[in-house]
Amino acid sequence: MNAGFQFLDYVIFIVYAIIILGIGLWVSRDKKGEQKNAEDYFLASKSLPWWAIGASLIAANISAEQFIGMSGSGFASGLAIASYEWMAAITLIIVGKYFLPIFIEKNIYTIPEFVEKRFSSNLKTILAIFWIALYVFVNLASVLYLGALALETIMGVPIVYGVIGLSLFAAAYSLYGGLSAVAWTDVVQVVFLVFGGLVTTYLALDYVSGGDGFFSGLKTVYNAVPERFEMILDKSNPEYKNLPGIAVLVGGMWVANLYYWGFNQYIIQRTLAAKSLKEAQKGILFAAFLKLLIPLIVVLPGIAAFVMINDPEIMKNLGM
Repeated sequence: MNAGFQFLDYVIFIVYAIIILGIGLWVSRDKKGEQKNAEDYFLASKSLPWWAIGASLIAANISAEQFIGMSGSGFASGLAIASYEWMAAITLIIVGKYFLPIFIEKNIYTIPEFVEKRFSSNLKTILAIFWIALYVFVNLASVLYLGALALETIMGVPIVYGVIGLSLFAAAYSLYGGLSAVAWTDVVQVVFLVFGGLVTTYLALDYVSGGDGFFSGLKTVYNAVPERFEMILDKSNPEYKNLPGIAVLVGGMWVANLYYWGFNQYIIQRTLAAKSLKEAQKGILFAAFLKLLIPLIVVLPGIAAFVMINDPEIMKNLGM
């Protein structure tokens, strides 16, 4: 890699990190004469506006594993993987209409707390232990690994140092400031994530078209691999075992989506911090709209990469 570009990568990364850390610590500061209570820490004083809720929901969802993993899925199976995203938009509306009013009416801080009120303390404890283990060994582990993998690929940072650095960076403001710090830094991060993803998509498709722009590149990719734009995979497709056709759309995927968006503490906590039920529902609608854009951000670049690598005629035209 050119030394000048590598130096620029480091500068951009450091400046971005300073901005995020600064915002997180600034919103976490104690107001003069006031002391934080549980509501301040876990629910951001119930002061989040709808646009912050929607942005925070998406930022929590499209982290490193989304960009790297879903782009890889786009490379492997095509646009069919987008069914997860577009079904999530419908799920969010269901959660906002039917689940959220109950959660907010109960004035809960966490989903285990709701389970305790609805069922029993024993079930609450089992659920809390299960979710902590799931977050630590699955969610958090995958996010840190893939984030570190991106740092290693782009900037040459060893994975071990990347994992440790990302952990310390996130803890520096989130543990101190609670949900308020997380939500407001999420707003900044989702702007960069969405904008950066759209730029990546444009550059990938523009490259495939030989510099003729987004729409020409999209047409080129579609003509090269029309099967990659099929939303329902049949049994002959090698990726059918991962996305088993219509069965997954009308079956188990609904269970996973309703759990993730309706009962996942890491996600639903953002909506519980809204100023009101109406504000929370508007935030969920905003998140649902953003979910419709995700395939453009993470799946199309993967399909474009597949064409770049596997279509010799296109590569020949590009002079490669």
